[in-house]
Amino acid sequence: MTELSAWHARHMESVLAADLPIVDAHHHMWHRPPERYQLDEILMDVSSGHNVRATVFVECSAMYRTEGAEHLRPVGETEYVNGAAAASASGIYGPVRLCAGISGFADLRRGAGVREVLEAHIRAGGDRFRGIRQQAQFDPVLGSLAKRPTQKGLLLDPRFQEGFAELAPLGLIYEVWVFFTQLDDVAALAVRFPETVIVLNHLGGPIAVGPYAGDKPANFRAWRAGMEKLAKLSNVRVKLGGLGMVAYGFDFHLRETPPDSETLATAWAPHVETCISLFGADRCMFESNFPVDAQSCSYAALWNAFKRLTRNAGPAERSALFSATAARTYGLTI
Repeated sequence: MTELSAWHARHMESVLAADLPIVDAHHHMWHRPPERYQLDEILMDVSSGHNVRATVFVECSAMYRTEGAEHLRPVGETEYVNGAAAASASGIYGPVRLCAGISGFADLRRGAGVREVLEAHIRAGGDRFRGIRQQAQFDPVLGSLAKRPTQKGLLLDPRFQEGFAELAPLGLIYEVWVFFTQLDDVAALAVRFPETVIVLNHLGGPIAVGPYAGDKPANFRAWRAGMEKLAKLSNVRVKLGGLGMVAYGFDFHLRETPPDSETLATAWAPHVETCISLFGADRCMFESNFPVDAQSCSYAALWNAFKRLTRNAGPAERSALFSATAARTYGLTI
């Protein structure tokens, strides 16, 4: 048992609405010694009692090739994940279909030349490869808060947009991870490329650290204003999750005992409820963002929190939030 899983074990709770089908719309896989989150660890989480039917893997710079052309090395991640997906699809681990959808990385700043990389991902991922994430989060003070450095104003870079234009012809979506201060850039991108589905990761990045740790009400208003603009653009969808990240300003990771799902639901309600109200359930999907969000809670408590947040939703709305929107977005059968 790892130190983190031992911490999770200090609070256990019964699974709510155990029959509700779930598509976990966003998680990662990696082996960064001593950190490990691979097939065995994911299986332990999705077997915690919730009815997880399928999952979507999103790039995290894992298992790149060490040989060959530099721009094609990220295809190794898709090869690695597709292998785990094939093992899961065998049924030997139960009915869940792990990594049934895959979003990989390609540097869209290659312009039209990025098509070679996109086609290589499609070949490596087969019918599971769905899209590209090139992380774009950037702040003058905080930087990118990511292992891979990002460029200021990436989404507006003409060379990036030339590469971005290659996604829709191949039927690929774009996963975008930005801070709330960059939401206008996402809107500009979505307006210019209305035929490309853009999936906004982690509730649009309402970070609350560094210069954004002080006036939280003002920052919430700024975040909401950006989300209101995006909600008017039909090609934008949003993932509800990521709130377990330390950068979002909650102190759960510092507590001796992890929070229960009621505590999580209360803390996360303002952002989650705002997104559902603005975008509607048919454009929102829940995500675990594991193992990153594991720093704040267990997998079981996280999904219980989401279920508490939607306790007053009707069956159709709940189905959309927990599985149908993700299944439609990523072309999954559950």
